Amino acid sequence: MKASLVATVKDAGPWIDEFLLSLARQTRAPDEVIVVDGGSTDGTQTALASHDSVTLLLEPGANIARGRNVAIRTATHDVLLVTDADCVLAPDWVERLMEPIEGGADVVAGAYRPIATSLFETAAAAWIPEPSELRPGWMPSSRSLALRRSAFEAAGGYPEWLDVGEDMFLNHRLVATGARVDLAPDAVVYWRMRPDLASLWRQYERYAEGDARAGMYRRRHLLRFGTYGFLLAAVATGRRSLLAAAAAGGAAYAWRPVRRTWRRLPAGSPERLRSIALVPAVMAFVDAAKMWGYARGLVSPASGRSGPPDTGRRRRALSTRIARLASSDSRRSSNSSNHRSSEMNG
Repeated sequence: MKASLVATVKDAGPWIDEFLLSLARQTRAPDEVIVVDGGSTDGTQTALASHDSVTLLLEPGANIARGRNVAIRTATHDVLLVTDADCVLAPDWVERLMEPIEGGADVVAGAYRPIATSLFETAAAAWIPEPSELRPGWMPSSRSLALRRSAFEAAGGYPEWLDVGEDMFLNHRLVATGARVDLAPDAVVYWRMRPDLASLWRQYERYAEGDARAGMYRRRHLLRFGTYGFLLAAVATGRRSLLAAAAAGGAAYAWRPVRRTWRRLPAGSPERLRSIALVPAVMAFVDAAKMWGYARGLVSPASGRSGPPDTGRRRRALSTRIARLASSDSRRSSNSSNHRSSEMNG
């Protein structure tokens, strides 16, 4: 089976060469590589254009969803491998993703691991599970994903009205349309962590805002508000029973991320002891960013514009119409792909 690797990028100058090197070292090379640049100004485009194996498309101002849709509609093969061009691919990433596809899967959920160069970045990565922890039902980011074009079209493609969280929205659509999703924990992409509090806040604030706009994970976000509300009530009242319950709940909540971080740090390192306090603090900081972002998303003018397919009959009908239109558009696009590709590169 032939496969197209598609990726998006913007201003990844410090890391683009590492991505291209990891691509060249694949044990099974993709049959084509298409990268959509959203308007880089730091030399990323020059680096990509210098590689004959990469088809570079320029879409200034495009968000990630738009970039991915453009790349996929330009791709010529029916198997799509999706990642980001500021990541690093494990040498057997393509090979491991293709195995379940060739076994009949419609979608393959890969894994990712953090690239962390400091204790702070390691703590910020505490939520990322190890590949060995993944279980069926894992829905990955589109930095490590494979899917058949038929599944992509049935799901309606990436929602271009959604700037953040577009990959999880597509995941919900894929599941709702009955796609067979297989897990490939050995298909690993390495992903860089945010280096400071400001960038970490912006990252998770935007993720949560996207959740609110798309109507995703309502229960999870409401539980977070309720949990921290209970904690504030316990502190405000000073009641020992409430404080004890809050402490027990907090310990249970932080246990797995703390243990994960401990194992990622070198044995005997003093950073291991520091991480016991740092990880819960970073988790609380990220939760605050999520709550703020979710609240912002709820009052956004675009909030409720669309949502996961199980939110109501009208939205299911709308999603079905979108999928049909996308399928029709794809058939038309395949008949004129050469013309479109030359237009975009011009």
